[in-house]
Amino acid sequence: MTGRLYSSTQIRAIEQQAIAEMAQGDFVLMQQAASALLALLKQRWPSRKNLLVYAGNGNNGGDGYLLAAYAQAEGYRVTIKCIGDHTTLPKAALLARQAAEQAQVPLLNLCDPCRADVLVDAIFGIGLNRPVGGDYLNAISQINQSTIPVLAVDVPSGLCADTGQVLASAVQADVTLSFIGHKIGLFTADGPDHCGELLLEPLSIPQPLLAAQQACATLVDGNQLLRKLAPRKANFHKGQAGHVVIIGGDHGMAGAPLLSAEAALRCGAGLVTVLTRKEHVPALVARRPECMVHGVEAQQDLHPLLQKASVIVAGPGLGQQFWGQQLLQQVLTQNKPVLLDADALNLLAQQTAPRLNQLILTPHPGEAARLLHCSSQEVQQHRLNAVQALQQQYQTTVLLKGNGSLIAGDKGTQLLNVGNPGMASAGMGDLLSGIIAALWAQGLNAEDAAALGSWLHACAADHQAARFGPRGLLATDLLSSVRQHLNQSLNLFE
Repeated sequence: MTGRLYSSTQIRAIEQQAIAEMAQGDFVLMQQAASALLALLKQRWPSRKNLLVYAGNGNNGGDGYLLAAYAQAEGYRVTIKCIGDHTTLPKAALLARQAAEQAQVPLLNLCDPCRADVLVDAIFGIGLNRPVGGDYLNAISQINQSTIPVLAVDVPSGLCADTGQVLASAVQADVTLSFIGHKIGLFTADGPDHCGELLLEPLSIPQPLLAAQQACATLVDGNQLLRKLAPRKANFHKGQAGHVVIIGGDHGMAGAPLLSAEAALRCGAGLVTVLTRKEHVPALVARRPECMVHGVEAQQDLHPLLQKASVIVAGPGLGQQFWGQQLLQQVLTQNKPVLLDADALNLLAQQTAPRLNQLILTPHPGEAARLLHCSSQEVQQHRLNAVQALQQQYQTTVLLKGNGSLIAGDKGTQLLNVGNPGMASAGMGDLLSGIIAALWAQGLNAEDAAALGSWLHACAADHQAARFGPRGLLATDLLSSVRQHLNQSLNLFE
């Protein structure tokens, strides 16, 4: 799978440039798309020979028309339901319709009954940017109410290719065959829930054209990032693995900084200190004696304990009361790498953006919304825009959590395409903060630490979910798996 993700505008630019260099025009690409779709049908459902193609009135519908013509010639029994006005089709789509008519494929209306054992969604492509309605909405509903396997052409209809948002309703595909390059909306927000298995067919687009077009994001390559961790020599000592200091745990929230501390230790930090309410010290020491734990009640207690920190984590269980406020203010005066999460982000939203030289923010959509002074719905509707806006606002590395987590930094934006719904449970964010901090303390830069940390976190969750299922997954269940994934690289030892 290619690691580059594109917007619909970028895909169109690549396509138009390729067409300009091909004497036959865009119909050649449509022929290639139809051939790839037919090959996939044969491979995936070899015994199913009755196709029902839902064809829209654009070039995506043209792909469907041409697939129908090719399949009919191969002995399939094919029917097309025409959605929308097909009297003014684009040139390539019109040629495709003529091919289907010459193959004597029946053309039906939406309400006409027909027999099928595979449905092909060729209604909308990458151009959809408004809520669907009318016959389009009825067609999507008809597809989704069926129990027949669904193959989506390029993009499940009703899904925004740029944002991953469902525009009123979207096809629930079993398989999506995407063309030319991967669209970012298929990897974030609602995209993964609607694509089913996502495959890519680059057609005959020259690789230099794809490489020349700037991608809007790249997929996190965890295995490559693992190789950036320096090998440990035989005489390695804990002082070389960094000192992570975690600040949090207001009344009743001692577990949050503890989770971060355990994760930092399991991910190789040499030393970990927790600064929390005095009342929590005995419990934390009893639970994890490898941690150093200090009780702090006032801002002045904090400063001397931060001097030896390699990385500071502020936010897990910090609360938004005076205790948390004054501790955060002290943290923001430090000339140290700082990771802010949870309540530290909520407090940050109430003040002027700090100008720390080294800072990582790890908001979920609600926290991102408060930082951007908008609604969480707006963040989710435009996740890529949101994470890039935060990166620009704070001039730092930002990890926007969620389905298809996004990491934005000076070098660009990365997207995480691993993880599962079982991660929607208490303490997962606290664990992630500790993982990232440990990697940062061991020498990775902020962007690499955030990307690798989120990858390790999600891979560990997938490993546990594969063994026991996603429901009931606890943050502490991930600790052993995170360590296992971290140590899978031979580069960690010499």
